[in-house]
Amino acid sequence: MAAVVDLAGVSIVRNGSTLISDINWEVDETDRWVVIGPNGAGKTTLLQVISAQIHPSSGVAGVLGEVLGCVDVFELRPRIGLTSAALAERIPRSERVHDVVVSASYAVLGRWREQYDELDHERADELLTQLRIDALADRTFGTLSEGERKRVQIARALMTDPELLLLDEPAAGLDLAGRETLVNTLGELAQDHYAPASVLVTHHVEEIPTGITHVMLLKGGKIVAAGPLRDTLTAENLTKTFDVELSLVEADGRWSARAV
Repeated sequence: MAAVVDLAGVSIVRNGSTLISDINWEVDETDRWVVIGPNGAGKTTLLQVISAQIHPSSGVAGVLGEVLGCVDVFELRPRIGLTSAALAERIPRSERVHDVVVSASYAVLGRWREQYDELDHERADELLTQLRIDALADRTFGTLSEGERKRVQIARALMTDPELLLLDEPAAGLDLAGRETLVNTLGELAQDHYAPASVLVTHHVEEIPTGITHVMLLKGGKIVAAGPLRDTLTAENLTKTFDVELSLVEADGRWSARAV
């Protein structure tokens, strides 16, 4: 089984501060990972490495069979689907939803004079339907609810048939109904055999969708534990990660945690 992410001793140091330290991690092509940790744990930094946005200060980062520092990242990045709050802020609020999705074909935000063929438009329509937002195709991005915007971003991330899908806190800022709707959608995606390998970053075990296979617990830039979900996501490991004694409950493939 091919590894789509292979990190060996990866560290990131900025202005004398170590953001992640000595990370060893492998993601296979059928894996669906969730990365959990408190604020400042290094989750977003880790995602920036595997999305080829930043290079390691030390160690070796392999992504999709390439080694960062030895590959043109502008050729590598289109093979990676990414959703994040930073990316959402760059989407023009006046952009049609369909255009937000289809413009991923050229890796641009905001349509200008580029031309798309019929297959591109059909692919965008299929994704909007798959994510149950086809009725929003002619709406502008700025008129959508936060939950609707999250789904549009996921459709955009999938537009180019990526080999790796990265989701940075996709449920952040959603109300209960919006969160549950999105988590159900992510669960369907995680259980789709044709979907790419994925890594989802979150603070909350309640946001782990069904279909997730592995978990990494991150604290202070270091791995507390990583491995198969049911073996690794334990009350003991969560307590170590968040420095609060926690209990953990699983029901129907979903998880919840609370302080003891």
